[in-house]
Amino acid sequence: MFTLLTVLIVITCVLLVLVVLAQNSKGGGLASGFTGGSQMMGVKKTTDFIEKLTWGLALALVIFCLGASLALSSHGSKDNTSTLQEQAEGAKANSGRSMQQQQPAGQPGQAPPPAPAPTKTK
Repeated sequence: MFTLLTVLIVITCVLLVLVVLAQNSKGGGLASGFTGGSQMMGVKKTTDFIEKLTWGLALALVIFCLGASLALSSHGSKDNTSTLQEQAEGAKANSGRSMQQQQPAGQPGQAPPPAPAPTKTK
């Protein structure tokens, strides 16, 4: 399900980019090339269609993104959480072992004795 939604998101993004590039910021865009009076759709209708297509693709993109988020959280949350917990517990156990190995052979928990201060020689 998540893979399908990801593919739909990519397709929607590509279509949205193409539709936005077909528009002109001043209202011309792709519709400005169809200026003849014999067309089935006039310039105004083409501009309206491209604007509605832009809004529809933007809305579809939002819906697909929300759906992918829900699909990911419903399927992957339990697996990801348990994996993260296992990794955290493993790291905690490894750090505890390495701390025990680094302590000197004396009493556990005591710091090693300080090193003697260097003496000055002339």
